[in-house]
Parts: sequence; structure tokens; C-alpha cells
Amino acid sequence: MNVLYFAIPIALLLGVVFLGFFIWATRSGQYDDLDTPSYKILLDDKEIEPEKGKNYESRS
Repeated sequence: MNVLYFAIPIALLLGVVFLGFFIWATRSGQYDDLDTPSYKILLDDKEIEPEKGKNYESRS
């Protein structure tokens, strides 16, 4: 029973801290756009050109 006097305040303190971090992340825009980052990997910004003088098609 004595452990409850120690565990309950610690649990409440951790709950308040995590709630504070969640509110901070929400206000700072962490959860504004969840879809765009997953689509950025599909877009090619530029094509990679092979180096001059190397023939990648024929290998000996």
C-alpha cells in the first residue's frame, strides 16, 4: 500500500509531461500534413545520367 503513495504521483507527473509534449507538438505543426512526405519519395527531381566514356549496356 505504501508503494501507491509513490507510484500515483509519478504516474500523474508523467501523464502531465506527455500531455504537454503532445500539445507542444500539435501547436508547432508536427501533425499538419501527414500525406505529402509519403508521396515525395515517388517524385523524381532529376534523372541520373551515366558518366561519359562508360558503356553500361555491354559487359564483358
